[in-house]
Amino acid sequence: MGLYLSFLESKNECPALLLVVCQDKSTAEWAVGPFDLGPADWKPLTVRPLVLGPGNVPLIVDTEEAEEDLTMATFAAMTHGKSSDAPAILKALASALYRTDRKTRKYYTELLEAGLGDTPTRQTWRDLMKNGSFFPGRGTLVEETFLEGKADERARSVLRLLEMRGITVSESQRARVTGCADLDTLDRWFERAFSATEAEQIFAEEPQ
Repeated sequence: MGLYLSFLESKNECPALLLVVCQDKSTAEWAVGPFDLGPADWKPLTVRPLVLGPGNVPLIVDTEEAEEDLTMATFAAMTHGKSSDAPAILKALASALYRTDRKTRKYYTELLEAGLGDTPTRQTWRDLMKNGSFFPGRGTLVEETFLEGKADERARSVLRLLEMRGITVSESQRARVTGCADLDTLDRWFERAFSATEAEQIFAEEPQ
């Protein structure tokens, strides 16, 4: 481990530390170390991990608080993944992430999923981010933001496909595609874009 940390410092030209994330308080207390490496009569190296666990990471169940520090909110979800507060933590973090850009949301979503390991909480998180909401169909902020993001992504796919096929798209047609929030409609347009010879054909029999 000492060799690995030294390599990271040399490669990145910045200090490196060993971070340990625990969901169990007793394990976290043990993981603090220090751990002396070497023969019994001479310890050339001591490793002192930075340990995050239920005892030193706060519960973050408020969306605004999670939005202020997404990293800490993500580690809160990891370390308290076995607690009864886990659903509230995940919901707050999900709401905060859907207020950010797609790249940031993707990074923290994957970081948390990896950090939760093979636990029931991981599946809860996967279901939440897949559906966009704990309460689909209820029109919550998380669900609305999720659907808006999916519609934007789908609309870009329609336009990109037409562009790749060399089909000209007028400004009014582009505005119609990007202004559509219905995923089923966008799916139909995307399928039609594979065979259309002009952009107007994807709107066939669709109301203006």
